Amino acid sequence: MKHPDPPPFSDCPIPISETEEILLGHGSGGKLTARLIESVILPALASPALEALDDQAVVSIDGTRLAFTTDSYVVTPLFFPGGDIGDLAVNGTVNDLAVGGAKPLFLSLSFILEEGLAITVLDRVLASIRRAAARAGVSIVTGDTKVVDRGKGDQMFINTAGIGSLRPGVSLSSRRVRAGDAILLSGPVGDHGMAILSTREGLDLEGQIQSDTAPLHELTAAILDACPDVHAMRDPTRGGVAATVVEIATRQRLGIEIDEGAIPVRDPVRGACEIFGLDPLLVANEGKLVAFVPQNASAGVLRAMRATPLGAEAVRIGTVTEKHPGFVVVRTLIGGERILDLPFGESLPRIC
Repeated sequence: MKHPDPPPFSDCPIPISETEEILLGHGSGGKLTARLIESVILPALASPALEALDDQAVVSIDGTRLAFTTDSYVVTPLFFPGGDIGDLAVNGTVNDLAVGGAKPLFLSLSFILEEGLAITVLDRVLASIRRAAARAGVSIVTGDTKVVDRGKGDQMFINTAGIGSLRPGVSLSSRRVRAGDAILLSGPVGDHGMAILSTREGLDLEGQIQSDTAPLHELTAAILDACPDVHAMRDPTRGGVAATVVEIATRQRLGIEIDEGAIPVRDPVRGACEIFGLDPLLVANEGKLVAFVPQNASAGVLRAMRATPLGAEAVRIGTVTEKHPGFVVVRTLIGGERILDLPFGESLPRIC
């Protein structure tokens, strides 16, 4: 079927996006986030490694290639079905290294604590961090602790940094995505975001929705064993799978076609999304990845993913194309097509 030309953005009414102050939506992973990074932060701090805008930077020290990443965690509530801010911080940092093709090695960990936080809460988070680090095979090697006035910190924020070693010859980046690449997804989407939102809103789903927070390093190693020439991998956190594919299509001026019927969504998650009026493609994940793989290697990579615990439900969800550059076209469940775009504002604040 021939794709219709997508309407130019200039023909579509859009919200006012220029602002003189930071909005909650600037942290959403959507359009406001992209504009803040590209028009304010990047021009002020530009460097070749930063300009790639991948989940990690690749740096060389005396000929040794390392992956380096940093992240901050402001999730509310601190504890949620399937996880907490502690294992989320470890897993999220490990995953940013892993999807860059690195073996995670070392993490830093800094706490911003609010005056009045119960020590028992901190103990519980630290125990979770210890278990998650052991599971991922990383060491916490340095850190910092600060305390802010009561009412100024919302209990606890965590900042991390991570270092990992890169395999020789492996080079993963959104800049390497090419027309013809198969797009693979490691499993059902939306679990983390809906676990957080249903907890906040008091939606009683009898424990049916659990966060998928998990370390992806073993899955990414299996993918690279099957195909060292994988072009890119991303973990679709804020903004979900939609943010990942829209960002790559927009920045690399490529077209992407997604089969909505191929995307796995657990029934409780789908039901919760319908209650809150959310598209599962826009909901955050914390234990899934999207891989952009050369077409001729995609079947072998998919088999390798399905042979791992975290990739057992992996599927192919789409293809990169030269058609409609800069746009993601979704083939819907009823056989139609729609343009996948990102919201300007914040549908799920404080999700990670």
